[in-house]
Amino acid sequence: MKKFVLGAAMAVMMSTAAHAETIGVSMALFDDNFLTVLRNGMSDYAKTLNGVELQIEDAQNDVAKQQSQIQNFIAAGVDAIIVNPVDTDATAAMSKIAADAGIPLVYVNREPVNVDTLPEKQAFVASNELESGTLETQEICKLLGGKGKAVVMMGELSNQAARMRTKDVHDVLATEQCKGIEIVEEQTANWSRTQGADLVTNWLSAGLEFDAVISNNDEMAIGAIQALKAAGRSMDSVVIGGVDATQDALAAMAAGDLDVTVFQNAAGQGQGSVDAALKLAKGEPVEKKVYIPFELVTKENLDKYQAKN
Repeated sequence: MKKFVLGAAMAVMMSTAAHAETIGVSMALFDDNFLTVLRNGMSDYAKTLNGVELQIEDAQNDVAKQQSQIQNFIAAGVDAIIVNPVDTDATAAMSKIAADAGIPLVYVNREPVNVDTLPEKQAFVASNELESGTLETQEICKLLGGKGKAVVMMGELSNQAARMRTKDVHDVLATEQCKGIEIVEEQTANWSRTQGADLVTNWLSAGLEFDAVISNNDEMAIGAIQALKAAGRSMDSVVIGGVDATQDALAAMAAGDLDVTVFQNAAGQGQGSVDAALKLAKGEPVEKKVYIPFELVTKENLDKYQAKN
């Protein structure tokens, strides 16, 4: 009887081990507010799943380091890999490394340059950037009454999201109802609050006049707010917009400083990437592109998003 019980227990343990899944995760940068929410979303979700372990690494905005992490994951025998790319133009090489090893790979949040030619057992989970900059700029146009001068703050130019969101801005301002808005400056601040503040400070010091700041993300928008306040500019005299609806951004909106942001469901993207990785590891079909919708956030519906965060 004891032998039977022991044998049954060992069978259960072996079955559990057989179904355990290890996913290697390479994040572009830990020190980023939005990406922290994304990373925590993955980690929290994995804890609710039986036998799923995440090995999360920080690429520290270094493409070579990220490629090395992918190779290390493969050498360690992970069941799947999730990558939040440092440089979206460098993803073809990453895809090849994983495909050659036969390891499923899921890109999350930042669209890979090879998104339309991903190998088998690879997918992309994010939100459609066509919506983000479009929703932001349409609302800013509405608040300006279709007229005025705007500055545009771009994210890292190596990042597809920055390029797409900036294109969205231009596309909206080319429409009939918004063509009265002129872009007087457009520069990158690399997604950074500090660089955003420095950039706006330089613009103000140069005597540049503008009625709106259209930022590719919330961090740069918050930097712009800090610079404007330091210069004594009234927040009522300028419209400020960003993307991501981070906690800091929602707090800035509640304080009356930020006018527009766009909710990007970081936790939802994290969960979606883990689900996709697990399915691919089991040989189950997954759509090549899995999109989670963006949502416009204004002072009128702020309460709804404060509850989400």
